[in-house]
Amino acid sequence: WTLRFVCAVLLCAAVVQTKPTLRKERVHHEPELSRQAHEDNKSFQYDHEAFLGKEEAKTFDQLTPEESKDRLGKIVDRIDSDADGYITTAELKAWIKRVQKRYVYENVAKVWTDYDLNKDNKISWDEYKQATYGYYLGTDATDQFSFKKMLPRDERRFKSADLNGDLAADREEFTAFLHPEEFEHMKDIVVLETLEDIDKNGDGHVDEDEYIADMFAHEDGGPEPDWVKTEREQFSDFRDLNKDGKMDQDEIRHWIMPQDYDHAQAEARHLVYESDQDKDQMLTKEEILENWNMFVGSQATNYGEDLTRNHDEL
Repeated sequence: WTLRFVCAVLLCAAVVQTKPTLRKERVHHEPELSRQAHEDNKSFQYDHEAFLGKEEAKTFDQLTPEESKDRLGKIVDRIDSDADGYITTAELKAWIKRVQKRYVYENVAKVWTDYDLNKDNKISWDEYKQATYGYYLGTDATDQFSFKKMLPRDERRFKSADLNGDLAADREEFTAFLHPEEFEHMKDIVVLETLEDIDKNGDGHVDEDEYIADMFAHEDGGPEPDWVKTEREQFSDFRDLNKDGKMDQDEIRHWIMPQDYDHAQAEARHLVYESDQDKDQMLTKEEILENWNMFVGSQATNYGEDLTRNHDEL
């Protein structure tokens, strides 16, 4: 299982990060997919919080099991694209990818009016800059360090997303700006921003200590946790591909954007495997409803939001 990608509230780059005391993850995958192996298939608390989010899980808690099953059943009907009464891995995968894409575009829609100040259905760089950094512009505030660092970084990302170069983003371009990991032409920017975040000595590479420091702050002087020791081994064995003691941009790309894993496919296969009682490699509605608690905690229901919407909206 691969790691869930968390895109911070608006633009992760616009937030000043404090040094973490716990593990921090940087691998970029489709939104909200979990990295943790499903070792205990009887307990879905992790799935509920990882896939629903704590707040959305609370919303789900308002539904009775009967209500949840009824609404989940309506979703199953929509997943069954050929209406043959069976849900295949391919149909589940297609649904999961659709849910992922919808999450991204709905996130952009929620913030669009905050930036489209002149209501021309485009967001210019000046509009974004004013809405995000207006307080700092023209001031000598002592807390301008992050502002001075983030403004040019945002401008560089905005210009990369602005394919026609008019410094005004339409919805697709603004989506690429806020969610660059979802767009092929933005992936170089994601890699570069990751390098800049971790490369503390400014040599253009990430060495082992910088790699670990990005995940773990060794504050108490005690021994490193076992997972840190494992990550050091991971760096040596799998991150530093050319064995020169550091990661360059190509190696960073291989790390944070692995190409050899289809996350939606893995999630679909997992759901089928765990719910396929007659082992025909397909699911009936009855099999899904029998194992409804797993599906509530999966991508198939978009963090439970599909269970609380009118099914006609989907």
